[in-house]
Amino acid sequence: MTAGALWPFTATLLAFVIGGILAAGFGFNPISAYGALLSGAFGGAFAIATTLTNALPLMFTGVAVALSFRSGLFNIGAAGQYWLGAIAATWIGYRAAVPAWVHLPMALVGGMIAGAVWAALIPGIAKAYRGANEVITTLMMTYIAVYLGHYLIEGGPMQAPGFTPQSPQILPTAVLAGLVPGTQLSWGIALAVLLAVMVWLLLQRTAVGFSLRITGASPGAARYAGVSPRGTIVLALALSGAVAGIAGAVQVLGVDHRLYDSFSTSAGFTGIVVALLARNHPIGVLPAAVLFGALASGGNAMQISAGVPFHLVDILQGLIIFFIAGEGLLRYASWGRPNGQRPA
Repeated sequence: MTAGALWPFTATLLAFVIGGILAAGFGFNPISAYGALLSGAFGGAFAIATTLTNALPLMFTGVAVALSFRSGLFNIGAAGQYWLGAIAATWIGYRAAVPAWVHLPMALVGGMIAGAVWAALIPGIAKAYRGANEVITTLMMTYIAVYLGHYLIEGGPMQAPGFTPQSPQILPTAVLAGLVPGTQLSWGIALAVLLAVMVWLLLQRTAVGFSLRITGASPGAARYAGVSPRGTIVLALALSGAVAGIAGAVQVLGVDHRLYDSFSTSAGFTGIVVALLARNHPIGVLPAAVLFGALASGGNAMQISAGVPFHLVDILQGLIIFFIAGEGLLRYASWGRPNGQRPA
């Protein structure tokens, strides 16, 4: 295993070491803090199910971002595509009166299509045909998606009767079945694992995946190989948006069962960090998402049992991001220039 492949583990370890030093500096016992965090995240079936529930949307959004990054595109708008997937799945979930074997797949596919269209229709086409920066366009589309969702359930056509800003509850035929009784963990976890494997196979074992990777590496080489960079750009963002859209659909169908005004966008943005920690490997996204899910669930137990503020979790996440982002600089300082010479 190369030093680069080991860096995510090193970055995580460094984050926990520095976090422990900071906790000790403020008068907390870092061993007790991390023990409580570990117990809260993995200390029993309920804790593990809660961790996986927190990790589930990050698995999807992490794979979505990794797919776009591997294609040379920076899809920063997974949060918006996540919202659009949730909106579409919710609408289908309470409006369509069809049998369960049709209803659930229809809602999932609806979320997937909504996310794909949201990513490809404006950001994808604008990037492919006008050279618009996809970082800007996907981020701007995120705000449009979030405010569209708020409009729909705050006096809009999807608001349930009453004054609470929320949609009607989805029908039982659209509910994604639970996996562990008494918890919110659904069979969406199996779908996330399957999807990660499918995306890895797509990228590594298919002609479409080759087109995506070569376009990301060198558009000129892609043209020489007979690949249309424009079509590939639109396709890459559509596929990335589709995966993020499924994330929103699974969250609604398996956990929330309706669209709330407080529906979060954090999974979309945290998915970027998860993808970077996994070095944009679709299967590597799974354990990276579990790490962040464990920080979320274990952080509450750490605060209750050890008295350590939950903000330590935010510090750990920030340190992980810092070390992952600083990998190139550290490699340059430690190992020298790309040609092997150490910097002066």
